[in-house]
Amino acid sequence: MIEDYFRQIDALIAGASFVHSSSITYDKRSTYVGFIRGEVYFLDRSRLHFREFVNLECGTERYMYAYHYELSDGTLVFRYDNTPHFPDLPTSPHHKHEGSESNVVSAPPPDLQAILAEIQGLITAVDQ
Repeated sequence: MIEDYFRQIDALIAGASFVHSSSITYDKRSTYVGFIRGEVYFLDRSRLHFREFVNLECGTERYMYAYHYELSDGTLVFRYDNTPHFPDLPTSPHHKHEGSESNVVSAPPPDLQAILAEIQGLITAVDQ
């Protein structure tokens, strides 16, 4: 049920020690379908803007997603999304923008847990 998924998102963010705060909006569309939009702010002042339109009826299907991670000054670090504007990539429509809008690479579809792990790795690397 979609409420369980919403609780998983909350628990995932609450359990990340490098998160400073967050603001998440949940929109239940049906028993299994929901839209999530949020911002997660990290201890180093970087932030993640994300959205997911998800159906849980048969597994976890993300109709639409975007995970946009940026530094405190607004500089893009990465963005994963499934907008179908790079049809020649092997993982199309799934892709990742690395460091700029124009630097696009193939990428399998991530989930929020993978995104937070990637961000934690980047923050930890900077701190060392």
